Amino acid sequence: MFAMSKKISRSLCIARSSVALRPGGRSVTSDYSTSTLTPLSTTTHTTDAIPYWQHVWKDVEKTDFLTYRWQTRNTIERPEKLLDFLKKVVPERIPHASTAVDKDEQFIAREAFLEDVYRGMEKAPMSVRLTPHVLSVINWQAPLQDPVLRQFLPLKSRVLPDHPELTLDSLHEEGDSPVAGLVHRYPDKVLFLATSVCPVYCRFCTRSYAVGADTESVTKHSLKPARRRWDAMFEYIEKTPQIHDVVVSGGDSYYLDPSHLTRIGHRLLDIPHIKRFRFATKGLAVCPMRMIDPNDAWVNAFVEISDRGREVGKEVAMHTHFNHPNEITWATEMAARTLFQRGVRVRNQTVLLRGVNDTIATMAELIRKLSDLMIQPYYVYLGDMVKGVEDLRTSLATALHIEQNLIGGIAGFNMPKFVVDLPRGGGKRPITSFENYDTETGVSTWKAPAVAGDRVFRYHDPVKRD
Repeated sequence: MFAMSKKISRSLCIARSSVALRPGGRSVTSDYSTSTLTPLSTTTHTTDAIPYWQHVWKDVEKTDFLTYRWQTRNTIERPEKLLDFLKKVVPERIPHASTAVDKDEQFIAREAFLEDVYRGMEKAPMSVRLTPHVLSVINWQAPLQDPVLRQFLPLKSRVLPDHPELTLDSLHEEGDSPVAGLVHRYPDKVLFLATSVCPVYCRFCTRSYAVGADTESVTKHSLKPARRRWDAMFEYIEKTPQIHDVVVSGGDSYYLDPSHLTRIGHRLLDIPHIKRFRFATKGLAVCPMRMIDPNDAWVNAFVEISDRGREVGKEVAMHTHFNHPNEITWATEMAARTLFQRGVRVRNQTVLLRGVNDTIATMAELIRKLSDLMIQPYYVYLGDMVKGVEDLRTSLATALHIEQNLIGGIAGFNMPKFVVDLPRGGGKRPITSFENYDTETGVSTWKAPAVAGDRVFRYHDPVKRD
């Protein structure tokens, strides 16, 4: 049990040997290199800093850019609008992503880049939606090297063939739903999918079977906000007393009307056996303006639910989703400080992505920046086995390597748990809890006794390894 193939030692760069204890006292020799972690800058940005968006929107003032209304009005959500935008911000010659190419190939033409994006969108399972905030943190002078762009824009030249085990609903959510939009996998917890709309659409979305508009390759199983559907979900929760914990997600709860947010929050607070719940939203990372816009009621609705939860002894939290330090600006800091000062508990869930955050230094910087903003680094997920994003998935070996080198260099209470959400409904497991892992085949086996008894689950590394 808990056996790791010796091949893993040879697959990683060896600096020195260390011994890691597995449950049950077994030791497994691994050859992970150590790394010195560089402290972050302690510089605090303010609203007096140079507006980070003005390299894209030169004439837009803070009074407009920092409003949620301006952000939503200028969000790009159609391929033709995206291409028009790219024509304006991308230089005629774009640096190649790799420095290893021949001198004559160090740049590609803008037209070739636009064609690459267009062909990538034709095959992508997720539609396009990007906020001005996200578009402003991308380095458009070198887009092929940018870690934020990589998360949202599919490029045909980067597409890799799907592993044969990839599916659209890799976590078997629809199969674990007793009511449409309510996933009941863990004994005491449910996932409440309130909507299928998000402020942005990530290429690697685990819910690509439902989230966003239909694409040329995927017809979505839409979960639009609907009172009748919500009432059926609430009724199931109310009649199932073993449920104590609810995750309200989608889609993204950021896209719920404040009145809908209030309705869901208070309905859950009124159910006696519900002890805690959290709203999942990427909004803080991709459009922090809604948190600081005095003319928008969303954050006030959230705080009111959080305050009432505290009064009645129930935990209400926000779970957000940052993947790279470049996503954090002084506007993000303003929003995070607002939530902290108003008593909202915020946790972050990161996805480990190839070419985005799959280095020790990048992950350490992200964790520390989040901690400085009073956002608890909670989970780092291995990429789910969903179709269309094989170029973004990393191997289990990469995740083990990064986690091994972060532990001890970051305070324990700020150290996120690295997990894999097992395909076909096994739930989350710490990445060190595999039964077997063969790095040559890329196959790891797992058990989830509390969820599925003795059933064995398999996670597959990408065909093209890190």
